[in-house]
Amino acid sequence: GIESGYYVRPTVFSDVSNDMTVAQQEIFGPVLVMIPYDTEEEAIQIANDTPYGLAGYVQSGDLDHARAVATRIRAGNVHINGASGGFDVPFGGYKQSGNGREWGAHGFTDYLEIKAIEGYDAA
Repeated sequence: GIESGYYVRPTVFSDVSNDMTVAQQEIFGPVLVMIPYDTEEEAIQIANDTPYGLAGYVQSGDLDHARAVATRIRAGNVHINGASGGFDVPFGGYKQSGNGREWGAHGFTDYLEIKAIEGYDAA
């Protein structure tokens, strides 16, 4: 194990309603908020009903279906069946979670100055 350092134990909030502060804020840390739902449509509505959109998560035994659900979640990163990623994958949020991307080819755009040069041959 790890012998030294500062670690925070994971915290799980269960039976949360979507109007609670813990469901509406972007919490950084080992925190899991569990909100019950009855239908897939309701789950997607809950996921999108926040001013933030950094990341979302979809669990499914059907990868194609999970991808279809992931396209409907308004978040910059949606992980299917667990966290993934790498430095070649763009990272960034939607809504109040920020604009722009870090990492991957999309991360370079913040460092580019794009120029359009237009004109015609002199006649």
